[in-house]
Amino acid sequence: MVAADVGNVNDVKFPPVLEDFEGWKEKKKILVILAHPDDPEFFMGATLARWGALGHEVRYCILTTGQKGSQDLKQKPEDLAEIRKREQQNAADTLLIKSVEFLDYVDGEVVPDMKMCKQLVRIIRKYSPQIVVSSDPLNYFPATNRVNHPDHRAAGQAVLDAVFPAAGNPMFFPDLISEEKLMPINVAELWFSIPAEANLVVDVSRYFDQKIKAILCHKSQLNMDDAKFEEMLKTRWAIINEQKQSVFLERFRRIVFG
Repeated sequence: MVAADVGNVNDVKFPPVLEDFEGWKEKKKILVILAHPDDPEFFMGATLARWGALGHEVRYCILTTGQKGSQDLKQKPEDLAEIRKREQQNAADTLLIKSVEFLDYVDGEVVPDMKMCKQLVRIIRKYSPQIVVSSDPLNYFPATNRVNHPDHRAAGQAVLDAVFPAAGNPMFFPDLISEEKLMPINVAELWFSIPAEANLVVDVSRYFDQKIKAILCHKSQLNMDDAKFEEMLKTRWAIINEQKQSVFLERFRRIVFG
């Protein structure tokens, strides 16, 4: 795995060690907060595989249960939700994720309001992560032929507002302190996946097969057999480097609070 681009990372050692491109010298607690089941794997599954292999404590908080993730008119949303929750747990197990928590918002109806902010502050204070990961609220158009799902943007905005200023400020939601004993914490880093403008681009080729294995757990979202889907993913995401080799990249907007 070799870091690429942007001048703020060095070559990455393999086998992986903690003193790597992130600059972390100890194991971290990482909280990934995204909108739908399968978002973590599609957006950054190889990086999550890397973090799991390194022994970081990675947890998921998924805002919805993906109740609208089907074109089948006969599919009941509540049944699909249960299927997608199981699929997400299976994918998380593949990537050595510590836990998966669902907030049970309705797919397609994520709004970054104060109610959601409080729920996310509760989760952040509960697990006390140094690193919080979400999706970029500024990414409206991820490709020339696609529009980003509004839930992705809303999730990122809600996480941004919860991380700063709310999670670290005792004046926000004081009942979380008085009634639930959840003290304010200051997050060290905020990472946005699928960013509108990346400041960190990483070659994740060594972990890409694990990303695909995790994505394949989401059977309800696949419209072809596993082999064809894997071939399609590799074709779509492959980048040819200067040595004429196929590499696979994941991009982030990384904010390190000073």
